[in-house]
Amino acid sequence: MEFDFLEPVNDGILKFISSLSSQELGSKIVLHTQDQFPDISKITIAIVGVLEDRRNSNVINEVNLNAVRKKLYNMFPGNWDASIADLGDILAGDSVEDTYFALKKVTSTLIKNKVIPIVIGGSQDLTYALYRAYDDLEQMVNMVAVDNKFDFGKENETVSANSYLTKIIIDEPNNLFNYCNIGYQTYYNSQEEIDLIEKLFFDAYRLGEISNKIALAEPVFRDADLVSIDLNSVKSSASANMVSFEPNGFNGKEICSLARYAGISDKVSCFGVFNHNSTAPEAGIIAQIVWYFIEGYHYRSKEYPFGSRATYLKYIVPLEDEELVFYKSDKTDRWWIEIPFESNGHNKLKRNTLLPCSYDEYLSACNQELPERWWKAQRKNAL
Repeated sequence: MEFDFLEPVNDGILKFISSLSSQELGSKIVLHTQDQFPDISKITIAIVGVLEDRRNSNVINEVNLNAVRKKLYNMFPGNWDASIADLGDILAGDSVEDTYFALKKVTSTLIKNKVIPIVIGGSQDLTYALYRAYDDLEQMVNMVAVDNKFDFGKENETVSANSYLTKIIIDEPNNLFNYCNIGYQTYYNSQEEIDLIEKLFFDAYRLGEISNKIALAEPVFRDADLVSIDLNSVKSSASANMVSFEPNGFNGKEICSLARYAGISDKVSCFGVFNHNSTAPEAGIIAQIVWYFIEGYHYRSKEYPFGSRATYLKYIVPLEDEELVFYKSDKTDRWWIEIPFESNGHNKLKRNTLLPCSYDEYLSACNQELPERWWKAQRKNAL
């Protein structure tokens, strides 16, 4: 069985949790122990640790999530109604590929059972295993990476924390519909890589763009299935990462806001945090990122693609060569733009679909400016 890959939460954490008050988070979650495994049918969020970092040459410590768990479980939950379980850890396999296989099977089973896995690594190449978990779900995947790099590598290069994206793009079956990078820093990415993002009609937002207006990221997360956060996207003064010092990056408030956007998204079904150095100071920011994702989940509104667009306000914007159709939610005032179905035999989408957008993009369309994300989605649809 897939869950046989999971090791129970260790006795030290169990002892720590037993010392907490009944109001703290650790006292309110279900734990995988030596004696029992949580009933998957009764949980909505599952925390999974992965003790694998052999493909990250920048770390100096073995993966240890005890400090993260202590920080997280020492916090107080919000007014949450989500049932949360800690399923323990996937240990490093005999080979890295063995770890990928175990993580893929565990993640796929959880998603099929409508449980959202929060995966704490380990190195970011584990994102490849999370992506492959969607193979059995027969759906296209939208992936968002909060990262200061695009993580491209050479075609024949062994997948690593710095090159996993190439393997996602070229490996079959290719279920990737869209990739979006949030927070890339130009001096860490070659011009060829930046040009390739454009050529593939992917989306990328520089650190400065998002830091200046964090709300730009919300529609991106609203359309994501898989979200992967690289801790190197956070500046060291906020993350306490003194191993690979990062003078620039998101601050603590910004990275937690992005995690909350991911949690609020009705579509996000898998969330991961990677590339830390297993130090006690870093545990604080990781725990808060996870806390804010769960907080966001509590405020999910069950809108598109789960609700009906029949109750939305519909706005038609005529352009010179196009007619754009926008929808505004009567529940949350959030906006979507329609991507029309084109029956050309090659398109990846099988019906009209809605692309999350912002009110500013609606205003731009009213000023006869074609939204860039709509145009890219149209091009990808036709490929």
